[in-house]
Amino acid sequence: MIFGYQLNPAIQMYGWSAIYQTLGQVIFAALIAFIVGLPIGLLAYVVSPTGLRPNRIAHAILSVIVSLGRAIPFIALLVLLLPVTRWVVGTTLGWYAEILPLALGAIPFYARLVENALFAVKPGKVEAALMVGASKSRVAFDVLVRESLPALVAAATVTVTTLTGYSMITGTIGGEGLGALLYNYGYSRYMLDVMIFVVIAAVIIVESFQVIGDAIVRLLDHTH
Repeated sequence: MIFGYQLNPAIQMYGWSAIYQTLGQVIFAALIAFIVGLPIGLLAYVVSPTGLRPNRIAHAILSVIVSLGRAIPFIALLVLLLPVTRWVVGTTLGWYAEILPLALGAIPFYARLVENALFAVKPGKVEAALMVGASKSRVAFDVLVRESLPALVAAATVTVTTLTGYSMITGTIGGEGLGALLYNYGYSRYMLDVMIFVVIAAVIIVESFQVIGDAIVRLLDHTH
């Protein structure tokens, strides 16, 4: 009971677990997206026409892959990946089974943000590092990635908040978390209080990620 209001039994039974499951989906999928998306975005910059090792064919291939990955609607990607998810995870049910499609949907999104962040690094800093004899691989990590850290963290924050929204969709196709709670009780049984609970919980999660991300960006800006 909160402020004299008796919580819906569905909220009492599944509310906290739905929040934990959503956080689990988002955090693990985001980690995979960052680990895979960062090198893809870095490689796309390196082989770009103004990059460290220009290669038009490689850049065109990467651009097409990333663009196609971003263009596919997540609900379609989720359905298309059901056989793959079953093969990799062993099931398509449960919050952990939805980490794979969430991650695959976020990788091209984050990779593109990484590439854009690297393009924002001042060319003079790259040229200065090359003039003093730094190798191109060292320039890529010690100059490009380091100088763009605030932008990369901001991009990661956008990715995490986007994943939170995507995680709601997974609840409609065998997933768990807030999306499943919203669909199974808020929508199917039209429980308005469950809908309100899910919306408030989702807003708090997104805002929490945003506040943490903004704080890290400010800290990195000061160190730069």
